[in-house]
Amino acid sequence: MDPSTVVSAAAVVNTAIPASHSIWDLVAQAGPVVKVVMLALLGMSVVSWAMIFDKWRRFSRINKDADAFEERFWSGGSVAKLFQTAPEEWPGSPIVMVFTAGFREWKRWEGEEPGAAAQQRGEAGDMLTSVRRAMTVALNREVEQLERGLTFLATVGSTSPFIGLFGTVWGIMNAFRGLAGVKSTTIAMVAPGIAEALVATAMGLIAAIPAVIAYNKYHAELRRLHQKMDNFGAEFLNILERRTARMKGVV
Repeated sequence: MDPSTVVSAAAVVNTAIPASHSIWDLVAQAGPVVKVVMLALLGMSVVSWAMIFDKWRRFSRINKDADAFEERFWSGGSVAKLFQTAPEEWPGSPIVMVFTAGFREWKRWEGEEPGAAAQQRGEAGDMLTSVRRAMTVALNREVEQLERGLTFLATVGSTSPFIGLFGTVWGIMNAFRGLAGVKSTTIAMVAPGIAEALVATAMGLIAAIPAVIAYNKYHAELRRLHQKMDNFGAEFLNILERRTARMKGVV
C-alpha cells in the first residue's frame, strides 16, 4: 500500500473524530491564571446574585409595608395608638422608623404635665426643628442601611468585564507563546487556546450584566423610597405645626 494513502486515511480518521471542547472542558484545560480569574468571577457572580435576591425581597416588603402604614396613618385614627402599634405591626419598616422618631421627639417636647406643655408652647419653633432633625437622622440611617450592597453591585458591574478581559488576554498570550517553537501551525492548534481564554470574557459579562441591571433598579427604588419618606416627614411636620398652633390659641 502506498504510504501516502495510509497517511491521508489516518488524517481523515483524525478529522472525523471531533475533539471535546465543551465549556467544562475548556475551563478544565485553562491555565492557572485564567482559572483563578474564572473562580474570582464565579464568586463575584454568586455573591451579587445573593444580594440581588435579598434586595428584591427587602424592597418588596418595604414598599408593601409603607403603603399599608400610610393608609392606616391617613385613615384618621389615633396617631398616639399608631405610634404604639406600628413598630410591632411593621417591624423594620423605614417609614415607620421615621414616624416613630418624629413622634417620640414630639412627645418629649410636649411633656406629660399640663404645666410643662403650656411652658413649651412658646417654643414651638424649636420643637418643630427638633422633630424635623430627629426624622432626618432616622431617614438618613435607614437609607444608609438600604444602600448596603449597592456599592458591591456597582463594583461587580464595572470591573467584571475588565477582569474577564485580563483572563482572555493572558490566555491568548499563553496560547501563542506555546506555538513559538512550532514550525507550521494550523487554526486547529490555536483555536482551543483562544476558546479557553474567551470563556473568561464570557464569565465577566455574565457577572456584570445582572449586577448593572440590579444596581440601576434598586438605586431607583431607593431614590423613590427616600422621596416618599421625605414627603411623609414634611406632611407629618405640617400636622404637628397645625396642632401646635391650635394649642397656642387655646392658651
